[in-house]
Amino acid sequence: MIGRWGKSAVAACLLLTLTACWNSKDIQTMDYATAIGLDYDNGKYITYVQFLNFGNVGRNESMEIGKSLPVWVSRGEGATLSESLSSIYATSQMRIFWGHVKTIVCTERLLRRGIEEVYNAANRFGEIRYNILVFGTKESLPDLFVQKSIFNLSPLDTIMFSPEQTYSQRSFIVPKTGNRIIANITEPAEAGMLPSISINRKAWSEDKKPSSMLMIDGAFFFKGQKAIAWLSEDELAGTRWTQRKLQRSLIRVPAEGKPKAALVLIKPIYNVKSGVRNGHAVFDLSLKLDATVEELNENVSLDELERLAEEVVRDEIMKSFRNGLAKKVDVLMLGETLYRNYPKQWHALRKTNQELLSDECIRKIVVKIDIRNTGKYKGRFR
Repeated sequence: MIGRWGKSAVAACLLLTLTACWNSKDIQTMDYATAIGLDYDNGKYITYVQFLNFGNVGRNESMEIGKSLPVWVSRGEGATLSESLSSIYATSQMRIFWGHVKTIVCTERLLRRGIEEVYNAANRFGEIRYNILVFGTKESLPDLFVQKSIFNLSPLDTIMFSPEQTYSQRSFIVPKTGNRIIANITEPAEAGMLPSISINRKAWSEDKKPSSMLMIDGAFFFKGQKAIAWLSEDELAGTRWTQRKLQRSLIRVPAEGKPKAALVLIKPIYNVKSGVRNGHAVFDLSLKLDATVEELNENVSLDELERLAEEVVRDEIMKSFRNGLAKKVDVLMLGETLYRNYPKQWHALRKTNQELLSDECIRKIVVKIDIRNTGKYKGRFR
């Protein structure tokens, strides 16, 4: 029989034979990547990776609002995308963790070359998720990655990481995740759209000192997996009414001349009827929107306001369609509806090598706006 002390000695010996967790890492001894920038130049992929110290950016009672927070950016280079990212390991002083990457930004140069290799590499890399945000840009990636938010908050509080905050108050170009962008680009009928991000250096200042802020300024459009055109936010104004996720967007009435009122439009119900007539694609568009009167500058009836607002929205849609047509892209995604509803006719038209869209392919645009709220002040309506 082994006594109590004997059992204790045996247990102690067994503990000494156990192996330690050699592969475990303390969280403070790792580099956390939060954004990846991709470029291509002179036959090589150039990558920029943004790193943040989560001890500094985490919200806690001791956090000092307004204190400038450091942002670290590394640069890699290689013949392939994987080689470029791997080259960063040579100078990283700690293990890099990629599971916190929330955004990928691609330069215009890379987008026009094609994103097939980017798509393949990102999908094969297990730590990077499918649903991260993706943007294009015409800016310098190092400049983009060091931008702070208002009050010197971290980049995690900017449009590049949290665009839904701005979109909920001003819906224009909807942010997109990587899985949705790839799904659109690989569809035969869709002209995939990728929002572009830029630096606004004029709108904000801190104690009269200019302070730059990030903004979504337009979008790139694809044919296959290559970007073929870029349109500004103004050129794409009419596309916002086709977005089911639109939360609120402002228009002035009328669009030209002295404004009579300003309306906020919400809850779009958008429908496209497509078909083929005399060997050409045709489309009928219908749109319903609710509205709130944000500002009223003249004594005008609600019926007149609704009529003027419908005219503004109709003109914006047609103008954006023609802006895209000039650059050979389908900004309203009309071809996709024909492909879904009449695939045989769509394929037949494609075989003729003629352009699917033309200036006359939209036969009508029916817009119905219903003013549901005139605001707290009820006066000045006839």
